[in-house]
Amino acid sequence: HPIRNTVSSPGYSTLDPIAQVLGILSPMLGTTVEFLIECSFCLLFLFVEILERVWEISFLFVMLFCFCLDLLFQQYPGVSQLSSSLGGLSLQSSPQPESLRPVNLTQERNILPTAPVWAPVPNLNLDLKKLNCSPDSFRCTLTNIPQTQALLNKAKLPLGLLLHPFRDLTQLPVITSNTIVRCRSCRTYINPFVSFIDQRRWKCNLCYRVNDVPEEFMYNPLTRSYGEPHKRPEVQNSTVEFIASSDYMLRPPQPAVYLFVLDVSHNAVEAGYLTILCQSLLENLDKLPGDSRTRIGFVTFDSTIHFYNLQEGLSQPQMLIVSDIDDVFLPTPDSLLVNLYESKELIRDLLNALPNMFTNTRETHSALGPALQAAFKLMSPTGGRVSVFQTQLPSLGAGLLQSREDPNQRSSTKVVQHLGPATDFYKKLALDCSGQQTAVDLFLLSSQYSDLASLACMSKYSAGCIYYYPSFHCIHNPSQAEKLQKDLKRYLTRKIGFEAVMRIRCTKGLSMHTFHGNFFVRSTDLLSLANINPDAGFAVQLSIEESLTDTSLVCFQTALLYTSSKGERRIRVHTLCLPVVSSLADVYAGVDVQAAICLLANMAVDRSVSSSLSDARDALVNAVVDSLSAYGSTISNFQHSALIAPNSLKLFPLYVLALLKQKAFRTGTSTRLDDRVYAMCQIKSQPLVHLMKMIHPNLYRIDRLTDEGAIHVNDRVVPQPPLQKLSAEKLTREGAFLMDCGSVFYIWIGKGCENNFIEDVLGCPNFASIPQKMTHLPELDTLSSERTRSFITWLRDSRPLSPVLHVVKDESPAKTEFFQHLIEDRTEAAFSYYEFLLHIQQQICK
Repeated sequence: HPIRNTVSSPGYSTLDPIAQVLGILSPMLGTTVEFLIECSFCLLFLFVEILERVWEISFLFVMLFCFCLDLLFQQYPGVSQLSSSLGGLSLQSSPQPESLRPVNLTQERNILPTAPVWAPVPNLNLDLKKLNCSPDSFRCTLTNIPQTQALLNKAKLPLGLLLHPFRDLTQLPVITSNTIVRCRSCRTYINPFVSFIDQRRWKCNLCYRVNDVPEEFMYNPLTRSYGEPHKRPEVQNSTVEFIASSDYMLRPPQPAVYLFVLDVSHNAVEAGYLTILCQSLLENLDKLPGDSRTRIGFVTFDSTIHFYNLQEGLSQPQMLIVSDIDDVFLPTPDSLLVNLYESKELIRDLLNALPNMFTNTRETHSALGPALQAAFKLMSPTGGRVSVFQTQLPSLGAGLLQSREDPNQRSSTKVVQHLGPATDFYKKLALDCSGQQTAVDLFLLSSQYSDLASLACMSKYSAGCIYYYPSFHCIHNPSQAEKLQKDLKRYLTRKIGFEAVMRIRCTKGLSMHTFHGNFFVRSTDLLSLANINPDAGFAVQLSIEESLTDTSLVCFQTALLYTSSKGERRIRVHTLCLPVVSSLADVYAGVDVQAAICLLANMAVDRSVSSSLSDARDALVNAVVDSLSAYGSTISNFQHSALIAPNSLKLFPLYVLALLKQKAFRTGTSTRLDDRVYAMCQIKSQPLVHLMKMIHPNLYRIDRLTDEGAIHVNDRVVPQPPLQKLSAEKLTREGAFLMDCGSVFYIWIGKGCENNFIEDVLGCPNFASIPQKMTHLPELDTLSSERTRSFITWLRDSRPLSPVLHVVKDESPAKTEFFQHLIEDRTEAAFSYYEFLLHIQQQICK
């Protein structure tokens, strides 16, 4: 039968036994029954065949659909929110954020990105992202805030804020209003993250109190419309500046007052800094920030103190000497600080005469303490800025210091002593100055130990700043002399705020417990800043006191109240908004690794002074061990044979190793005590963007610069070479490399570098003719020269103080300092990066 033959065909070989049974039974059954049975089986198998084909086609459609979904997720990550509603159709789980992608650190040879690392963008809706504060002014170590302290503890990550509150801004909304709208309960300034219940009421985003909208606030001065308070500039900008009313003044705004306290001992005259200072002052006298009330004065000192009467009407400046340094007094209190414009000619005469007045001095002593006491008395009635120039260890009168450095102990791998002050004289004086709205800035120009650990206190607690020029000499060290000149230009002309206070507020449930920077803490959240400058950075540690389960967002606000150099009382306000998360994965996804490393650096400085340097180093290593170990516990198939980190934390071990090799914390190399203390001072007072270059410099190859990927700045083409990892393996003797360390540029020239580059950029015919001490690039009319100078100028323009440039030849003695910054390589007393990873992995496995 044909039907039976079809059923028994090879395509249905599995049914052959049935066909055989049918063959045996058919003679025994009637023809009709046989036909019906065989038809039933045929229809059954045809139905199965059809179902099989339909299933194959459906499966192909499902596969195609899932493939399209996968492409869609990769192109638009936000679509991943749909995955939960798609149920079992997807063949794989929804993709995780890139920041959570696991990275095997021991297998990733080139962990450093080729482009600069930018601050992560908080996971907020588009409207809030647009309104949020710039990370250049205000950023948090975690862009996803944990709901509870327990969750934060589980993540083993630092929580804190990094602030650059007074930085130079090209666009700053300045608001003049009779009414500055603030929360009646917590005094938060109205900001983009408050909510309007209706046109007459708004809810504070920090304490949640409902406040009334003042009548004046109903009018928008920008749109000249009424009834739209949510469109006011205060509610459209997260950084604003208010012109404050008299309610914000304890006294009439002070004038700009500048006092220069100058070391004129034999050591100072020999160093030759007076010529540079006086010349810089003469060039920038008219650019000093201030108004018609600006006042200025000068005090010089050696073993005695010299005041200068510059009263208008005198034919020449008068020197008044006080030799009783044990009981300092002001010889003529009313004529030592004079109006800059009324006495400008006398001031110019003094500045022209000062460099030569002490040329033949034999005075070797320094009565710095008494000179500062005199300065305090002189500035107390008004407040202002005291600029101190010191070249040696104070040796007479109050505050005298003894040498505490033992050169034989510099290479100690265990104990580094004398990181704290030897006396509390300078701290007490600084606190007195702060109480009278006076800040002390220190310029230390020394070729020998000067106990910066003690002297720095007078700037740290009075909100001053510190400049350090080791081995300074105007002739023998021209690069330092040039740096002083450029630094002074910035210092004398930059914006300044007087009699300032800064308060930091945060959403209910969060609290601040430790501040870092140069200031005096007046109360739990109020910092006293006698002066504020655009180059000052601050940090603050946070904790979570109450659960944040009732809110999806938290906010931080810093308000800086100050008197401008023009005598205006102003308030600069920054507000930052971040999401709250409940899962450990989300906490790791939102790590700002650079902010975290800068906060840890500040904490390590405090630990070094209060405990020991070895404790601080151990704490930094433990921070990496704890965080990566905690992350490993969240991975279901975690293998101890691999060192895994989320992509957000992949640079964490590298940055910590860089910190351990930084001057502030390194051991085993000959680090001068003053150099170490100055590095610690920089960590405590530098904004994040500058501090990161100090911790982990940027390395670029510059002998092959092209216009590919270049940017255009002010009609200038600026090349953008990729970043290189800090290892000698990236250096080739056929190349030239630029290392950007923040305050120093190194250009390393390989021995086999092409003569064309050397001639076109350095102006030398070949490698051998390059000078040993080269600190400038000539302006040559070549494409290579233009590209190189354009790139270096662009880097210089991004920072307030001009870096010193050193051209370093391969195999020259000067390369030692350059190679110390190659932090991924092994040194005599420190791990290479790979060895450090193995050490971390070993600690995790314990």
